[in-house]
Amino acid sequence: MTQTHPQYHHDLYTLQTVAAAPVSDQALAELARLYIRYQDFKGAPEIHSLIKQLFKTWSLTPETLFQQTRVIHHQRPVFRGDSLRQDDWA
Repeated sequence: MTQTHPQYHHDLYTLQTVAAAPVSDQALAELARLYIRYQDFKGAPEIHSLIKQLFKTWSLTPETLFQQTRVIHHQRPVFRGDSLRQDDWA
């Protein structure tokens, strides 16, 4: 039986939105956040495929993504509004 993450539908929508837009600080931060969430998750093949596609399209590795997002997060907050009030660590 395939595992389903409780945030699956929201995360899939987020990745589809990120994939359809140009690279931005917000997009990089979302990719990093969702990569961390799903890297050891044994389900969600569509999400794994989109993450892999974005790494390839944007010529990134996990290491280069994390280097870039550390700089972004050091400069300013990326996630604002409801995302700061909602526990999204699941």
